[in-house]
Amino acid sequence: MAHTLCSLRAGFFAKALAEVAVKNHVVPHRMCFASAMERTLDKIEAKRKWALEGGGKRRTDAQHARGKLTARERVNVLLDPGTFVEFDMFAEHRCTDFGMDADDKKYPGDGVVTGHGLINGRVTYVFSQDFTVHGGTLSSAHAQKICKIMDHAMNVGAPVIGLNDSGGARIQEGVESLAGYADIFHRNVMASGVIPQISLIMGPCAGGAVYSPALTDFTFMIKDTSYLFITGPEVVKAVTQEDVTHEQLGGAKTHTSVSGVAHGAFENDIDGLTKLRELFSYLPLSNRDPAPVIECDDPPNRLVPVLDHIVPFESIKPYDILDVIHAIVDNRDFFEIMPAYAKNIVVGFGRMNGRTVGIVGNQPKVASGCLDINSSVKGARFVRFCDAFNIPLITFVDVPGFLPGTSQEYGGIIRHGAKLLYAYSEATVPKITVITRKAYGGAYDVMSSKHIGGDINYTWPTAEVAVMGAQGAVQIIFRGESDITQAEQEYIEKFANPFPAAVRGFVDDIIQPSTTRMKICRDLDILSTKKKQNPSKKHANIPL
Repeated sequence: MAHTLCSLRAGFFAKALAEVAVKNHVVPHRMCFASAMERTLDKIEAKRKWALEGGGKRRTDAQHARGKLTARERVNVLLDPGTFVEFDMFAEHRCTDFGMDADDKKYPGDGVVTGHGLINGRVTYVFSQDFTVHGGTLSSAHAQKICKIMDHAMNVGAPVIGLNDSGGARIQEGVESLAGYADIFHRNVMASGVIPQISLIMGPCAGGAVYSPALTDFTFMIKDTSYLFITGPEVVKAVTQEDVTHEQLGGAKTHTSVSGVAHGAFENDIDGLTKLRELFSYLPLSNRDPAPVIECDDPPNRLVPVLDHIVPFESIKPYDILDVIHAIVDNRDFFEIMPAYAKNIVVGFGRMNGRTVGIVGNQPKVASGCLDINSSVKGARFVRFCDAFNIPLITFVDVPGFLPGTSQEYGGIIRHGAKLLYAYSEATVPKITVITRKAYGGAYDVMSSKHIGGDINYTWPTAEVAVMGAQGAVQIIFRGESDITQAEQEYIEKFANPFPAAVRGFVDDIIQPSTTRMKICRDLDILSTKKKQNPSKKHANIPL
């Protein structure tokens, strides 16, 4: 009975309290929580919408008027549709100086879009600087966002692609901005040789900002809308009295053909991002992964009859090594790296029976294919990239030697030429070499010869392996004698052919040119299980 009374009283009081709450507009706890949640969600959505708008319509329109996409549009073009997962959309800068703490100075995302997504179903991390927000300038928060995805990429073993469009350090933050750059530089160095790093310069990139792209594996530019330089034209004018435009000082043409800072230039944003997708298809995700292999409909045993007649009978007549490369690789697809710089050597990626390969070839069309300072550095950097990421190397040799002259000697051809020699010697990936015509002097040794670790070395019947050409050799041997015609012919018969090298085992076979593709595809299969390690060391000391 007492229990029943207690229950009735409890029910009465509960009902009375509820009536009082309604009368006095007191909302129950559950309703308060739901309302607070809705307000938070509305705030989140408002922030998200703001972040997606970047610097606003006016600045977006200005970006489009320059022929440039926005940061988010670039990410959407680069990645497979619907695969982008964004990090730190709501990050904001923490600067309070020079009025930066005002609400209209804070933008969610703080001028850079970061995250990961897929390219042809393969994962990559990406950051895309937003020029519509504070000119894409780098703040501490901006740098932390970039560092975060670089750390993630290192941990999971995936490439990083940077889309650069920035006015440089955010001056209002002082040393914090500089520290942010240094944090990125350090990660660039730690990631080097571990994951591929690609930079696409899509706008201004000046001052300290240029060093991160310079530390990555490949740097590309967009014609007419991007530039790279340490100091701008105004500073150059003040210090050196030189009048120079932004384009002349640091435009795409300058860096792809003169300085060699950039590895290529594209027509516009869409073209550049599309070509990046193509390059990405050749690269492994990390140094723990093998080079990609795709399904191939180009028969590995395909003969290439055109190669039997491609080398001219006259030994000084040029031909295009690109014709050889295109004829041999799968479906004639070749992604050339640095096509406008040091044209006397050709480097790039192709496929042989679906397997990614790095290709290096002397170019007889330019300076007779001589090695010089620029071509040596270009070749060395490419060889080292391929070796770092398990990409087999195929080398086509037609080289009359190193380029003579005071400008080369004064510029350090000995040191720079040694870089290519060093790179080939250090490389432990499968190395296949084909001497198509000349292989003279020290340049013969340098171009992946058997002596510095070439696995399979071939010559064509047109090959000439010697210390130097017949005319120069005979003039030295028979110095002062008037009639050396017969001696020159004798030298040609002795050395201007592939037999001296073949007799000594310095080449493995003299092959019919038309069989080159077939033999390389077979050799790559055999060498796919190659295991070689260099002596243990902290790191080597390449002649920089």
